[in-house]
Amino acid sequence: METPQLTAPKRSLGSRLPVVSHLRKSVGLQRGMLVAGVILTGLFLLTSILAPLLAPYGYSQLSDSSGSFPTQQAPGPKHLLGTTVGGYDVLSRVLWGSQTAVTVIAVSVAMSLFLGVALGLFSGYFGGWLDRILVVVSDAIYAFPTLLLAIVISIVVSRGQSSFWGGIFSCAFSITVVFVPQYFRVIRAETIRLKAEPFVESAKVLGASSVRIIGRHIFKNATRTLPLMFTLNASEAILTLAGLGFLGFGIEPTSAAEWGFDLNKALADTSSGIWWTGVFPGLAIVLAVLGLTLVGESINDLNDPRIRGRKRAGSTAPTAQEGTA
Repeated sequence: METPQLTAPKRSLGSRLPVVSHLRKSVGLQRGMLVAGVILTGLFLLTSILAPLLAPYGYSQLSDSSGSFPTQQAPGPKHLLGTTVGGYDVLSRVLWGSQTAVTVIAVSVAMSLFLGVALGLFSGYFGGWLDRILVVVSDAIYAFPTLLLAIVISIVVSRGQSSFWGGIFSCAFSITVVFVPQYFRVIRAETIRLKAEPFVESAKVLGASSVRIIGRHIFKNATRTLPLMFTLNASEAILTLAGLGFLGFGIEPTSAAEWGFDLNKALADTSSGIWWTGVFPGLAIVLAVLGLTLVGESINDLNDPRIRGRKRAGSTAPTAQEGTA
């Protein structure tokens, strides 16, 4: 009599995606936090994509066929979230601001990933005098206050430019300089640990080149924490962008909508009881950052086998007791 062989069911490609696989592993409050983060992040991304369709007016539009927009008008039928001191529609500025935030996040984090990972792999694997120089430079940049460094880089890069892409790239580059040391330090530490592993030593004995070892053996294992760092740095990029705009070093209102700039202009309204010009841009920043942070922290917890195993054991313990009763 043949005994049947038990084989694990093959998981589909969709179930192996980062967020989807973490949803399958999460339980209880942890699942609730991850679901809430996914919903908020999804709404943030969807709003940025559909901003041209959802926004009733342009981000710098001050009038329509009926005439100029009134300034500091309370929320009403025509302007659902009111208008600002400059006559801009608050709802349109908030919706268009999500598109600006996503663009800056995509450009800045992409550049940070490319530079940080490449420098970390090279420095950690080869070492030597170049590694010492890169570590010193990275520590020096990392020691500066994040927002102050971003302000300095933004001034150097922008040089008074107010175009859309000029403002986008100046903000993105200033954020990139802040983020590169983070990726560099993490990837370098993982590379130093991995190059001493037996499988790397075996590849060297078999005659594999350094490029092949880095690309085939070290890169895949050293970059496992990048999804977590991406979500956390994306939320930090939103705050840095808002800080630059709030201090007047961001994007001009005629070039793009930016939440930090709108908050800066809303400061004078608070003493007059005009709340809508500052509440809604601030709420947009809070919800976007909260969603990305919840996703990142949930992924971090689920990637830790000690936390995941403890939660799993706690969730299955009553079932085991019922079976022995």
